[in-house]
Amino acid sequence: MANTETALKDAMTSVEGALGAALVDYTSGMALGTIGGGKELDLNVAAAGNTDVVRAKARTMEMLGLKDEIEDILITLGTQYHLIRLMRGRGNNGLFLYLALDKARANLAMARHQLRRIEEQLEV
Repeated sequence: MANTETALKDAMTSVEGALGAALVDYTSGMALGTIGGGKELDLNVAAAGNTDVVRAKARTMEMLGLKDEIEDILITLGTQYHLIRLMRGRGNNGLFLYLALDKARANLAMARHQLRRIEEQLEV
């Protein structure tokens, strides 16, 4: 089992095109850990903003009466992918992994696969 720091380092090294990663508590909007980012990508702002995205999607699913779980949410920008992976199991409800990718270098299918693998190994 990996801790937060190890898991985030793994995301940055094992996912081609990774620009930044965070583990976020979407009940509070706070990042529990971040790596990467920079001037153009403030991961604490991204954590708070993507918390709103997760909450909005959960509300919409509830209003629609969908009895399913969100695996991940993809936001496609002109030059980037933003991938949000909700964590499940072992008391991890309320957390998500966030990964920003350079669209020109990233393989989205592999990024989703790696993020799922990291989620399975992460122990918070």
